[in-house]
Amino acid sequence: MENFLIIRLSSLGDIIHTLPAFSSLRRNFPEARISWIVEKKGKEILGLVPGIDEVIVAREKRWRKKIKNRNQIALDFQGLVKSGLMAFLSSSQKRIGFHRRNLKEPLASLFYTDRLEELPEGIHVISKNLKLLSKLGIKEEKFEFPLVVPNEIREVVKEKLKKIGYRSNKKLIIYNIGAAWETKRWFLSRWVKLLERMKGEDFFPLLLWGDETEKEMALAVSEQTQAAISPFFSVKEVLTLIKDASLVISGDTFALQVACAFSVPVVGIFGPTNPRRNGPFNSQDKVAFAALKCAPCYKRTCSAVPKCLDAISAEEVAKMALELLEKNA
Repeated sequence: MENFLIIRLSSLGDIIHTLPAFSSLRRNFPEARISWIVEKKGKEILGLVPGIDEVIVAREKRWRKKIKNRNQIALDFQGLVKSGLMAFLSSSQKRIGFHRRNLKEPLASLFYTDRLEELPEGIHVISKNLKLLSKLGIKEEKFEFPLVVPNEIREVVKEKLKKIGYRSNKKLIIYNIGAAWETKRWFLSRWVKLLERMKGEDFFPLLLWGDETEKEMALAVSEQTQAAISPFFSVKEVLTLIKDASLVISGDTFALQVACAFSVPVVGIFGPTNPRRNGPFNSQDKVAFAALKCAPCYKRTCSAVPKCLDAISAEEVAKMALELLEKNA
């Protein structure tokens, strides 16, 4: 029996993007023991994925002992020095990683025994992850997300929504206004204009936030639009919330990746990152992206007002969103 160790520590969206590779690995090795090492926050996502034999949380008690197994193959989907080092510390007989030119930190390749040939960076990151399995003789192109949401979590989410005025006869439209990078955050004034153009008697707009900074942003938008602000949701609850939404409008963040995984209609707002690499992949979905000379730059800060985001109007996004809602009515 084969043993595998998947190394994908973070971020939450990148964990979602690695699930199709896990799904393919499990399909091709149904009797294998598959472990996954992840940072603490990502454990909630993996708790919704059947077929993982053990989820190991990095830097928790005895994590080094748990990953150590000479008779296993380690797959590093992270591409950092720390993840490459984890592969090395696992004592795995085979340690597979990407070509150094496809790594965020090229020095990570020193810890691998097997390296994938160089890939074009323009391909979607999910396809890139699936390509890593070719070192195991697996050729896979299918994007499959083995996420199972328990009914009890769904009931908790329904109750929280009910308390802020949502009723099931309304279309739940999620506006995910935050992002970890400053350069991924569309301007609050544009969100306000978008909400003004997205009014409908059967719409229930919900401003989603993830941390206190994003909550303050949501409050600022809500004051001008009267749109509801989401209560606090755990990671598992966010997945459940998005799964039952009619539409998600978001930048390049976890909420967007979850919506795509569940085939929920999406309008993605992209600035410094490449939507072909990180964006929606379902044929119905839409992307607002300005193909400027400086974009995509993948910079987390900008010396001026980000021109890539400034070029995206509320009217453009509203048109895309309304077309999707009509198409999926």
